Formats: sequence, C-alpha cells, structure tokens
Amino acid sequence: MKALVFDRSKSDWDDSRGFDLVSIPEPEINEKENPSDANYVIIKVHYAGICGTDRGIWNRQAFKDAILNTIDEQVKNGGNPYRIIGHEFFGEIVKVGSKVKNVKPGDFVSQESHVICEKCYQCVRGQKEVCTNEKILGISHDGGFCEYAKIPAHILWKTDTNKIRPEIGAMQEPFGNAVHAASKTDVKGKTVAIFGLGPIGMFLTMIVKGMGASSIIGIEPNPVAIDMAKKLGIDYVVPLRNTKKTKYEKPYAHNHEVTHEIMKITKGIGVDVSFEMAGFNSSVNNAIAGVRRGGEVILFGLKTGDFVFEDFNKLVMKGITMHCVAGRRVWGTWKITKKLFEDHGNKIQENMWNVILDQGRGTILPIGEYTKDRFEQMMREHPKLLIQF
Repeated sequence: MKALVFDRSKSDWDDSRGFDLVSIPEPEINEKENPSDANYVIIKVHYAGICGTDRGIWNRQAFKDAILNTIDEQVKNGGNPYRIIGHEFFGEIVKVGSKVKNVKPGDFVSQESHVICEKCYQCVRGQKEVCTNEKILGISHDGGFCEYAKIPAHILWKTDTNKIRPEIGAMQEPFGNAVHAASKTDVKGKTVAIFGLGPIGMFLTMIVKGMGASSIIGIEPNPVAIDMAKKLGIDYVVPLRNTKKTKYEKPYAHNHEVTHEIMKITKGIGVDVSFEMAGFNSSVNNAIAGVRRGGEVILFGLKTGDFVFEDFNKLVMKGITMHCVAGRRVWGTWKITKKLFEDHGNKIQENMWNVILDQGRGTILPIGEYTKDRFEQMMREHPKLLIQF
C-alpha cells in the first residue's frame, strides 16, 4: 500500500525534510502472533488532514524525540524502522479483531489521536486527554497517512456519512481542539481575541460566534487566513505586520501595535477572553497584554522549549485566570463536535467546505499525485489540506 512516512533507516532527522511516499505491506490482524490484535481494526482511509503538527514534523521542528525514540524501540522488538505520519483521518472499517464490540466492518469512523490507556490516575478520573501512558497517532504510534491503517478500536468515533460529509469527517479531530478550547469558559456576551487564525483558530471563530461572543478580534499575519476569517464572520482582524524585534527588544516581548489596536477596539478595557492558538512566546505575551483585568487566557498553541512571561508581577496583579488545553475531552468534546456538525442551521459544515477547503480546489491531493515539491507548494498556499487515499 502507499503511505507517507519518516524512515529512520534512510533519512537523518536534522538533514532532511518532508515525508517519503513508500510502498509497504498492508497491515493485518493476526491474533495468533499478536494477541493484542484482538482489540484492533483495519481502516480503509478515505481522507487524511494536515495540521500544524504535521507541518512541524515536515520541517523537523516538532516531536523529534518522540518519533525517533519510539521508532528505535519498535526496531529493537523486530518492528519497522519508519513511522507512518498522520493523526487526522477518516475511513471505513474493513476488518476487526475478535474482541472488538464498539464498531464493525462497514462503519465509517474518525479517531481520537491520543491512544489512551484508560487505566491511569487521570483516565479513571475522566481526564483521558492527559493520560499518563498515552501514545499519539503519527508520532509514537503509526498514523493514518496510508491506504490502510491499523488502529486500536477503543479510540474510534463512528460517523454518519448521511449527515457529515467524508471530507469534514476527516477534520473532526482538529475541530475538537477548538471545541475543547471554547469550553474552558463561557464566552456568551464577551469580547474575545484569537491569536492565530490557522485552521483551528478559524474553527474557534465559528464556534465562539455561535456561542454568542459579543465581538471577535483575530490577530494573524497571513493575508489568506485573514480573508478566510472575514468570510467566516469575524468582527475585527489585526494584521500582524512588524514581527521582527530590534536589538533593544526582547524576542518574547508583546507587539505594541497589536495591543494598541485591541485596546482601541475595546475602549481601553481589553478583551474578556484571549485564546492563544499560535504557540509563539510573543503571542502568549500578546494574549496576556490584550486581556482585561480579571480576564481569562486560554493557551492552546504548542512550541518546544522555554517561554518567558513578560512582567510577571503584572500577570498576577491583573488577576488573570489561565487555562491550558490538551487535545479533546474523551468523549465529551466529540459529542459536541457531532452535534455542531449535524446541525446544518449553523452552516459550520458549509463554511468548512466552501471557505476553509475552498470546495477542494487546490486543497485535496490524491496520494498518487504526491510529490514533496507539490505538497510543499500546497502547504504554502492553503491553511488546511487533505490527502485523498
């Protein structure tokens, strides 16, 4: 079968980029050799989504240790020297293990990307999104950028294709991130700032708008993303222009132009809620500087390394409440996502297909047409992409 992988035996992490298109054997359910296969399924993948994490892996800027260490471990146990990338996908079940009861062949499914243990301290207390023993599809466990994916049955989410189109079904996992972020606080009647209008930031725009936010301010440098956000109904956009720091400015310092615009829009008060979706140190400090006294900051964006809070005393004395968002609540977030997608009155599915995916024009790549150069060009031109298998 065709698959997109990082192959440890052929590529040095620090001197390579992209994913290799390879032909590898289809996965099997073989309970005689691997009794744990009784709890696995084989999925015929239809669509798989590219997100910021995949872009980070493509550029070798994310999850280096997690990928390399788990590949080394599986090689020691006689496994493959590669990792199948991809954690957002949608397809049809074609085979199930003998102990699988929650799904059957013919079911269409998406999946929780965190392979949770359901036994640790967090899992048994309903905090499965921060499972102690989690593995992540496409990083520490083979993912879905392939024609057939072998996945544990307990992380699958059945999807009705009469109500949710397959292309949107492949985007339930990242949309759930935005749902989880929005659920951290009540935004009804409140002013909101979203720092970073990538796909999840755009999903969040639609969600908080539907939840009754009084006004939404987006902060984003990419003109394509800005145009999309306007089509999705965002109230204000502050273009992030001057991102280069002078030799006198700290690299983590907030952007004074951004916070000035936020204060002008909010009449000097600041927003009630800041959502940091980009994962840059300066963006975190923008979110803190732009929120009102007593306001809330929700942190979702990821970046490896240490961050600096600018003027820590002010952070404390402003009485800001901070929330961190990890993945999706299992399965509460998925239930909300299902409800939002199946309610066609809110036009979320319609906007995701028409605006974010541009009806598939330049945003969906058949796997047979994949080349690194073409894929890299598509990533430059479009915030959200799907691969068709």
